[in-house]
Amino acid sequence: MNRKQILGAAIAVAGLASAFVIGIAIGEQAAPTENKGMTVGKPTVVELGPEIDSVEGRQLRLRVITIEPGGAAAIHSHKGRPAVAYIVHGTLTEYREGGWVKEHPEGDTIAETKEVTHWAQNNGDTPTVVLAVDVFKP
Repeated sequence: MNRKQILGAAIAVAGLASAFVIGIAIGEQAAPTENKGMTVGKPTVVELGPEIDSVEGRQLRLRVITIEPGGAAAIHSHKGRPAVAYIVHGTLTEYREGGWVKEHPEGDTIAETKEVTHWAQNNGDTPTVVLAVDVFKP
């Protein structure tokens, strides 16, 4: 390799390393511990005990959640509370333990199982509306 090729390879490696470090820093930003700019509509619930054997004391719950620009749903776990969510309007950025980050645009869905500990933020400039359904123990 000549000097130009070595310099070009070094610049490329440095650029990839920088991108990796920036990605880690973004993925590991401090998770909020309190909800911010978020409103939750009145839930609709179905008591599951009378409906299905062995789920006494649990509810099937549906909520409409609106997260304003800059707002966030605080870090929480879904252990014992499986859920699914549908992005009705806007975009939601989800952050999971370990630095995993995913942007969920309008029309996307999110599966939240017992292994999921996460938080979410509206990084856009319009409210994000989420239809969230979970099995909940009040």
